[in-house]
Amino acid sequence: MRKLVHYSGHVQGVGFRYTAMNFALNFDVRGYVRNLPDGRVELVAEGAPSELDAFLDAVQDRMGSFIRKVDVNDAPATGEFPEFSLRH
Repeated sequence: MRKLVHYSGHVQGVGFRYTAMNFALNFDVRGYVRNLPDGRVELVAEGAPSELDAFLDAVQDRMGSFIRKVDVNDAPATGEFPEFSLRH
């Protein structure tokens, strides 16, 4: 399964991407996280539904005070990501 997540709020300049990257190491997920020009953070993750939910819950628990809005879209996994990475 794939989750495309857009986080809005005060999510840039607060270590959001690095936090997500470090959490991803603890879960069987692949994909990326990056800042968008409009101030949002985009996170794309693929994995088993239970792993994705646990990963996204961990990010929410740690960074929730910076997040105002979360948009999540589900899609089939493509298998295109060899690991979870930080994109610029």
